[in-house]
Amino acid sequence: MTQTATLPRASRIVHAHDADDHISLDYEGRLLRRKRLTSDAGLTFLVDLPEVTSLGDHDCLVLEDGTLIGVRAAPEALIEVTGDLPRLAWHIGNRHTPCRIEAERLLIRDDHVLAAMLEQLGATLRPLTAPFMPEGGAYGHGRTFGHDHSHD
Repeated sequence: MTQTATLPRASRIVHAHDADDHISLDYEGRLLRRKRLTSDAGLTFLVDLPEVTSLGDHDCLVLEDGTLIGVRAAPEALIEVTGDLPRLAWHIGNRHTPCRIEAERLLIRDDHVLAAMLEQLGATLRPLTAPFMPEGGAYGHGRTFGHDHSHD
């Protein structure tokens, strides 16, 4: 018997505003299917979802006993981008880079190659640390996987 067989298991997700505990995960960490995790309060559990899932704000992992583990976006290294936002957003999107679009700024994950490109395009950049919750894909909720534009 493996050690994970004795851990509480989360095999489904609900959208809720109240949770019994929380887990803070960065952008990459919120994309998962099966993984051993430890909540902010120290509870170790196994996530075992039927498919790869992008967890978002107010998503809760449901443990077998009904305990809700709320998902929070953990702070991570980002770049604040200001300047000609429509033009800069187009170049960021053209590189399929996750981006948070706000009225006065764009936020991307820290990437020196993109930073150099954006500076060359006239952007003003400022490093910061904050939770990262980028825009979802145009053809689905949350992250999209590939470019299937079917209309089934």
